[in-house]
Amino acid sequence: MPSNPSDPAVPSPPPSPPASGGQAPWQRWGFTPAGWLDNRRGEWWLAAQLLLLAALLLPPRPAPATLGLAWPLPLRLLGAALVLLALVGAARSLLRLGASLTPLPEPMPGAALVTEGPYACCRHPLYRQILIGAAGMALLQGSLLHLLLLLALAGVLGGKARREERSLLAAHPLAYPAYRAATPAILPGLPWLDWR
Repeated sequence: MPSNPSDPAVPSPPPSPPASGGQAPWQRWGFTPAGWLDNRRGEWWLAAQLLLLAALLLPPRPAPATLGLAWPLPLRLLGAALVLLALVGAARSLLRLGASLTPLPEPMPGAALVTEGPYACCRHPLYRQILIGAAGMALLQGSLLHLLLLLALAGVLGGKARREERSLLAAHPLAYPAYRAATPAILPGLPWLDWR
């Protein structure tokens, strides 16, 4: 019997599966138990990144007040503004990647090379936004711990980006070298965060 949308007693056909073939995102991205053990797709870089990001939510250590300091309100406001700016920038970068998005430093098979929007300003704008947000958290909290987390994130994201670029070069051998030569990596002029 054909379905009738105006008749609730007649069942509707099941919804069509998502364009991804019904796979969960972690399956499309290539996560496997073996990968977490041997780092085949850069899973350890992602784990380090996520641990450091989670640590940014810790309270300040040492708290400025325990050192007899009153952390200036303008620095806290600047920190909050940087965090908000980073969230907006990260959202723009995520949306621009579209189907090419993966949290691993291994590109999606057959994914297009994205060089427009935020990717015209730097090759890894998501990493840039993470660092801007981490700097904002350090200023917001007035915390030596958060400053150290920012430096650790810079190290991890620099390494993760280098791993990602080896795969991008293999996937786009004609287009990627020119893009890399013309576009800063993460933050222009900083040796660990800009290589061409």
